[in-house]
Amino acid sequence: MSRSDESAAHSLLAGLAARPGVHALQRRFAEDAARVERFSWEAPGVHADASKQPWDAEIFDGLVRYARAQGMEQGIAALFAGERVNTTEERAALHVALRAPAQATFAADGEPVMGPIVQQRARVRDFVSEVHTGRRRGHTGAPFTAVVHLGIGGSELGPHLVCAALRGQHRSGLDVRFVSNLGAGALDEALEGLRPEQTLFIVASKTFTTAETLQLAGTARQWLAQGVGSEGSAAHFAAVTAAPEKAAAFGIAPDACFELWDWVGGRYSLWSTVGALPSSLALGSSAVEALRRGAAAMDEHFRTRPLERNLPVVLALLRLWQGRYLGQRVQVVVPYDHRLRLLPAHLQQVDMESLGKRVRRDGSEAAGPTGPALLGQPGTTAQHAFFQALHQGTDVLPVEFIAVAEGPAAYRAHHEVLLANCLAQSMALMCGKSAAAAEAELLAAGVAPDRAARLAAHRSFPGERPSTTLALRSLEAESLGALLALYEHRVYAESLLYGINAFDQYGVELGKQLASSLVGAVRGEAPPPEADPSTRGLLRWLTQARSTEPR
Repeated sequence: MSRSDESAAHSLLAGLAARPGVHALQRRFAEDAARVERFSWEAPGVHADASKQPWDAEIFDGLVRYARAQGMEQGIAALFAGERVNTTEERAALHVALRAPAQATFAADGEPVMGPIVQQRARVRDFVSEVHTGRRRGHTGAPFTAVVHLGIGGSELGPHLVCAALRGQHRSGLDVRFVSNLGAGALDEALEGLRPEQTLFIVASKTFTTAETLQLAGTARQWLAQGVGSEGSAAHFAAVTAAPEKAAAFGIAPDACFELWDWVGGRYSLWSTVGALPSSLALGSSAVEALRRGAAAMDEHFRTRPLERNLPVVLALLRLWQGRYLGQRVQVVVPYDHRLRLLPAHLQQVDMESLGKRVRRDGSEAAGPTGPALLGQPGTTAQHAFFQALHQGTDVLPVEFIAVAEGPAAYRAHHEVLLANCLAQSMALMCGKSAAAAEAELLAAGVAPDRAARLAAHRSFPGERPSTTLALRSLEAESLGALLALYEHRVYAESLLYGINAFDQYGVELGKQLASSLVGAVRGEAPPPEADPSTRGLLRWLTQARSTEPR
């Protein structure tokens, strides 16, 4: 797309955004009897209703034309063709191959990849079977009863989410725990109640140089030594890495080391051995296979459906409209299912690490916002946290509700209340309550007229606040896989709209580099030359505070 074409498309959408009444959601419903059908979509495992968003057929058509002019179809094809869509690192981004059927034909730079993928899947299945059946045991001969997964970022967020979401339906008998934080107590908490001779550790690090993960692994090795001796700890480790030689130097046996490839981005590593190993240990291999099938079905939807009915593309167009044209720069995700409580944290990485870019693929400045900040908690917890701001605050924050039609049978009544709350919140955001209605309610409740008049403004809701609802029939491995793939593809589609690279993450590196140079200063050495005056002042204060005897 030429800059002139982009400018023309932008001018059209900006003009539509400036029309009077663009946010009048209730009026849109009154004027369009088919609005719900027009702005609802079906994709594998997911139903989406975006009718409570401030758009109409003209706006939607303009957004689709913009996507087409930006090369959306070509960008989707390039992803699945294994082209170097990660332009700064000159790599493919073939997470779609990781969940594809064994007979699929994917290649990166012309090199087939399905053979190595299928081989690693088989190695994970065999290893998991050995652990589950007791053929693989610890140094003392005791069977493993617990697994502690050590990883950070994508090496932890995705697998942890999957295990939390599905463990009620799939239980292997192993107690699988996750540690990513170096903070005091994180590893202690994970190890509480565990026995060294029956504990297996997984070290997940693509480069096997991730400082936080290796420090945790070193401490874990010390803990193991207390129970099985320093020589026996090797039998209690497995690794997932693209640097097997470094894992071997740490002491991890080759048959317990699983492969990664450079075309697997960290926030997509759930689909690789990084996610398959702990998830299979926790849930069983069949659950992980079903997870992949659901994601592969969403991949096929994204690859083949026309833009107008392509749910990841549609949701990307909605966020372009919200952020760049309506100024809605924050999105809230609220899953009304406790099993999805870790989803917002996972999506923060998928979204903000991918779209938090200020330059386009060609190095020029981005033309506007490139993606929202994202926050979220599960409902109904969130209703008692930040929903006050959603309903009556000065900023309009679009909400994405996630509903699951069928909950656990043992908690049917609980789940029905959850669903009622989910529907009620989206209804309240749009419909609101006028001051006159609030005053009438107060009067009907017996409040004195003068007090009712004073309180009415505080108890009114402006309404006309947007939301989208994504609904699953049930939360199973396949539907969860489809939902996670939907979010990944939405992010990639957005990156095509903004002209940015969704697959690098240089923004995470500078702070980590500086942290390495500051460790010595925190321990009392001289600050590095690049330390600014504020950092030097904080180091002085912290050094003094740490050397002061506690009272």
